[in-house]
Amino acid sequence: MPDLPTPQNAAEAALLSECWDAVLSYADLCTSGSASATRLATEAFTHGIDELRAATAASKSTGTGRRALRLPRIPLLLASVRTVAAAWETSGLGHRLDPDLRLWLHSDKAARYVGPPLHRPLALRGLRDMQEPDAVLLWLAEVESLPMSAVARRLGLDPAAASSELAQVRALFRDRCHRNHLDTPMDAHCRSYARLLDAVTRSPSAETPEDLSRHMARCVECAEAAACLRLHGGGLPAALSSGVIGWGGLAYLERRRRAAEAGMIGGRTDAAVDTGLNEGKPVRPRIGRTGILVTAVLVSALALTVSLMPFGGSKGDDANAAQGESTDGQSVADPGPTFPSGSKTKSGSGTGTAGSPAVADSTSRPAGNSDQEAQGESSSPAGKQGGAKGSTKSAAPDCRVKYEIVSEWPDGFQATVTVTSTKALATWSLGWTFKDGQRVGQMWDGTFTQDDSHVTATAADYNKTVAANGTFTFGFLGSWTGSNSAARNFTLNKASCQAVG
Repeated sequence: MPDLPTPQNAAEAALLSECWDAVLSYADLCTSGSASATRLATEAFTHGIDELRAATAASKSTGTGRRALRLPRIPLLLASVRTVAAAWETSGLGHRLDPDLRLWLHSDKAARYVGPPLHRPLALRGLRDMQEPDAVLLWLAEVESLPMSAVARRLGLDPAAASSELAQVRALFRDRCHRNHLDTPMDAHCRSYARLLDAVTRSPSAETPEDLSRHMARCVECAEAAACLRLHGGGLPAALSSGVIGWGGLAYLERRRRAAEAGMIGGRTDAAVDTGLNEGKPVRPRIGRTGILVTAVLVSALALTVSLMPFGGSKGDDANAAQGESTDGQSVADPGPTFPSGSKTKSGSGTGTAGSPAVADSTSRPAGNSDQEAQGESSSPAGKQGGAKGSTKSAAPDCRVKYEIVSEWPDGFQATVTVTSTKALATWSLGWTFKDGQRVGQMWDGTFTQDDSHVTATAADYNKTVAANGTFTFGFLGSWTGSNSAARNFTLNKASCQAVG
C-alpha cells in the first residue's frame, strides 16, 4: 500500500490534518471494504497533493502573484478520489469498488466530469469560478456542516460577521451559477425557460409555473440549474455535494452532517486521524489509554456488584446502561463502506434477529422468536416479584422514531430517519407505511424492500449493533405525487415504535 506523501511545508501538513478524514469518508463510500478505502484515500490524497503542488509552481512561474481559480482543497481531494477510482476501474482493480459506483463510472453522468468544460455540472463550474476563500467558506458551512463559530476560527473571520459573510458568498455563488447557465450550450426550448428559471428561484414566495415544472422533470441540466439558483428552501448543500462530488454526493453530505452534529470531524473511528478540529464544543482534556482501562474496570466492577444484589430487580437495566456507556455513539461514528441503493435491495430482510417487543407479556410477543421472549422475561422484574409471570403489564414502546424530510422538490424528496432503542439490539429492521403512495428510490446506511405502501429498512453490516438507549440513523431518496405526508405505523423488529416530532 502506498504511503501518504511527506508534507513539504506547514501548509501541506495542515492540509493532511484538516482534509484526511473527509477523503477517507468518501473513499469508504466508494469501496467494498475498509482496506480498499484506506488505499483509495491514500492514492487520492497523493494525487491531490501533486495537483496542488503543480498549480502552485505554475502560479509562481507566471510571476503574477495571483492564484489560479480552482476548487477548494476538500472538494479538490474528493474529486481526486473519483479520478483514482476511475483509474482503478480501467486498470483492473474495479472489484475493489462499490458495484453501483462501477456502473456510474461507465455512464454519461460520469462522462460529464471529464468532458467539455461548458457541459460539466453547474455547481462544479460555479464553485470553481469563485475566489478560493469564498469557495472554502461556502463548502465548510454548507457541505461539511461545520457550525459558523468553527468556520470563523478556521478561516480567521470575525465570528459576529461570519453569518453575513456567508450570505454574501451564497449570493456570489448564485451569480456565478447564473452566468455559467447562460453560457451553457442548450437547445432553444431550454433557452426559452432560462429567464423564467432565474426569476422563480430568486423569491421564496414565487410559485413555479406548471409548464416549467414539467420541463425540469425531463431536463437534468435545467433541474440542476434550479437547485443551484434557489438559495432558499435548504437545497443548496445537496446541490453542491451532488454537483461537485458526483456519485455518492448525498450520502457524503449526510455523513458529514451527522459527524458534525456528534462533534466529530470524520467518520471511521478505526482509521481517521486526530485532526484537532472538534470545534463548536468546549475543549476537554484527553484521556489516555490507562484512564480508559481504569474506567472500563470500574464500570465492569459496578455491573458485577449490581448483578450480585439480592432480588436482581435492576440487573438487566444496569447492565444495559453499562453497555450504553461503553458503546454509545457507534452508529454515528462508524459510517459504512458502501452507498446502498435500490439495486442492492435484499428480499425478505425485514425480520430482526435480536429485537425486543413493546410489551413484556408473553402473549403479545411475535411467535417463533425465542430471543425476543428471553429479553421480554428478563426485562420484567416487577412481574416476577408479583408472582404472576404471565400477567399482562402495559409498557411504553421500546423505541422512538424521528422521521425528518430534509429537502423536497417537485416529485422528489430526501428524508432522514433516526431511531432510539431503549434495549440493546444485535440487528435491526425498521418498518413503516406511506400514506400517499411515496416510493423509496435509494437508501444509505441500510437496505430496503417496499411492498405497495409498506417499507422495511434493514441494517447494513457495519451498523447493525445498537447499544441500550443508543440511536441509529439512515437516509433515503424518494418520489411522491400529489402529497408527501410523513410516514407512520413504525415498527422496530416488528414491535410497535413511537413516532416523535
